[in-house]
Amino acid sequence: MNISIVQAMIDAIDKPAIFINQSYIIEAVNKPYRDTYPVDIKLGYSTCFSVSHRNTKPCDQCGEQCPIKVCQDTKRPASVVHVHATNEGQSYCDILMRPIYDSTGSLLGYLEILDKLSFASNRPAPGKMVGESNAFKIMLNKINRAASADIAVLLHGETGTGKELVSRALHDTSARAEKPFVVIECTGLTDSLFESELFGYEKGAFTGATNNKKGLVEAAEGGTLFFDEIGDVPLSMQVKLLRLFETQTYRPVGSVNVKQANFRLVCATHKNLKGMVQQGTFRQDLYYRIAGFPITLPALRERQGDIELLANHILAALSQRHPPYTSRFSTKRFDKAALAKLKTYSFPGNIRELKNIIEQATLLADDSVIHEKDLPDLLFEKQDMSDSDVSQQMPVHSPLLTLDEQESKYISDAYYRYQGDIAGLANALDVSARTLYRKLQKAGVKVKAPTLKGPL
Repeated sequence: MNISIVQAMIDAIDKPAIFINQSYIIEAVNKPYRDTYPVDIKLGYSTCFSVSHRNTKPCDQCGEQCPIKVCQDTKRPASVVHVHATNEGQSYCDILMRPIYDSTGSLLGYLEILDKLSFASNRPAPGKMVGESNAFKIMLNKINRAASADIAVLLHGETGTGKELVSRALHDTSARAEKPFVVIECTGLTDSLFESELFGYEKGAFTGATNNKKGLVEAAEGGTLFFDEIGDVPLSMQVKLLRLFETQTYRPVGSVNVKQANFRLVCATHKNLKGMVQQGTFRQDLYYRIAGFPITLPALRERQGDIELLANHILAALSQRHPPYTSRFSTKRFDKAALAKLKTYSFPGNIRELKNIIEQATLLADDSVIHEKDLPDLLFEKQDMSDSDVSQQMPVHSPLLTLDEQESKYISDAYYRYQGDIAGLANALDVSARTLYRKLQKAGVKVKAPTLKGPL
């Protein structure tokens, strides 16, 4: 292998990049990669894991998913999100690993390209998305991929999962970051008010229109337009939105002049838009226009490992948001029993509810330690599902599933959620890839069999 050719290829990449041989040793590196890490990289000696993680062993031997191992298992490029020890401290990085073959099909090594995710952190950090669970990392990967394009993004998640924070991350890491970010609250707006707020109006368009008013579409010129809870837009207004999104043109209320719009579209909802399409309450053509790149935000109950980190992050943020009570908030900390109790709660209101609980506990605590007794009473109440919740999860006339059927359904749903990432799903479920393939086969999921020795 001609290392000089490989080095020239690496130097042509504007993102941090390295070429790694099959023994994890770095054989070529570009300047952006060297500038990312505060260590001296010695070609032919330094390993990728020693530089990025300060580890003495590969990632898969240290409890993380190793992209090289995924490449070896799938024979295809792979991407993972890891926390790296960079010159700015601990930093999330989206890693794309690509196997490189010669003309005979023999594996030469791996090309690794990095994206630093400045909008996320694995420790309390003002203004950033915080977490370290697998569900959180999957979401970060999708946000990063969507941010680099101008595709319409649809954020779907329960109330309180942080949809506006994700929309800001999409904007701030895009090519439109220097332009406006405009939020449109779709809930509770009447048809006439929605149209005038969105498109603006001309003087004399209606009673009280004493001056021309610029609409939110024009205010977002060149930037990002975020429609929060787009599922609440009245059916009568949806056709006007569709026209705006398809033609990038609009007409202010009371005007005969058509204006050109230039914005990136991000929408969010907690509703089942596909179900609304079937019911006829949401236009199918509008759905496909806004759902160019869907991103599901995990509920907090799916991120149990993040609760302690988020609690400390929120506690730190509260001290900044309440100047009159800074000393009361900034000196607080949780004891182990309080954190353990938080982890037993289902958080139907998600991160927004966690914030409310922590603020209440902080005010109730008599000293610098937040004890279990300081937590709100609702955490000690029996968490029964309402009748409506039970009916949604188990219809009255539905037959019970056997445990095997339940496992097959769960495995099948998880496979599609992980978009066919066998290695990632196996790691998340804490089973071997061989076991996962066998269970997928049993569940009737069509997946290409791995090249494994021995029977499945």
